[in-house]
Order: sequence, then C-alpha cells, then structure tokens
Amino acid sequence: MNIMYKTTAVSTRGRNGKVTVKDSPLEFSMAPPVEMGGKPEEQKNGVNPEQLFAAGYAACFGSALQHVIREKKLPIPTPSVEVTVGIGKNDSGGFELAVEIVALISGLDQAEADEIVNQAHYVCPYSNATRGNIEVKVSAKVS
Repeated sequence: MNIMYKTTAVSTRGRNGKVTVKDSPLEFSMAPPVEMGGKPEEQKNGVNPEQLFAAGYAACFGSALQHVIREKKLPIPTPSVEVTVGIGKNDSGGFELAVEIVALISGLDQAEADEIVNQAHYVCPYSNATRGNIEVKVSAKVS
C-alpha cells in the first residue's frame, strides 16, 4: 500500500484520560459511558472511543458513498450517514464492537440505494479494516 496520509493521536490514562491529535487542534477529555462505570457528570465534558469511532466511520463511509455516486454520475443530493457503534463482552471474556450503518438517501428507489450503499461498503477504508473482524450491518433508508 502506498500511504497517502498519516496522523498520530496520543492518549494518557485511557478511557478516563485525555487525547491529543498531533498537528491538529483536536484535544479532548475521555469519559467512559455510565453503562461501563462512568459518571453522568463526566460524560458532559468528555467523549468515549465508541463515539469517536462512530464519528470517524460515519464521515469515512459518507465519503465512500459520495465516491460511488460520482462514479455512477447519479444526480442526487448528498446522503447523510448514521453510524451506531456498540460495545459488549465477547465469549472469550474480552470486549468487541458491533456497527450499524444507515445511509439516508433521496432520489433513488430502494434497490438502487441498497446497491450504492453496498458498493460504498467495499470502497470505505473503515469497512475494509473491520470486514471479518466485527459485525457491521449496512442499510439504506430512502426518503
């Protein structure tokens, strides 16, 4: 692979710490969700890895979807992408993630929307990184 871009994030104290992304304005506090032992007041001022993963995946999948739409020369509005990330214990005593992706598309019928979403799933770097490693459900919602 020919790497086109790299970035580095530094975390101190994990889910209860701070993250800084080098060469960017990103610096934020981390706070575990209440469901994983966090405190409600901490969540108001911090984020968790699942939120960050959902945000990154949504943006990346949205770009992949736009790429497919451009390649197919479809005259439709730019879709929105909603990504939900869940975390839970696995059978080995560790933790794993599950992802649901819903692309909100207008200007196409359901079959066409399903087709471009599935194509985007094979273009998206996040999808390629997670394929075969975690459960990822992809769907299109036509409006």
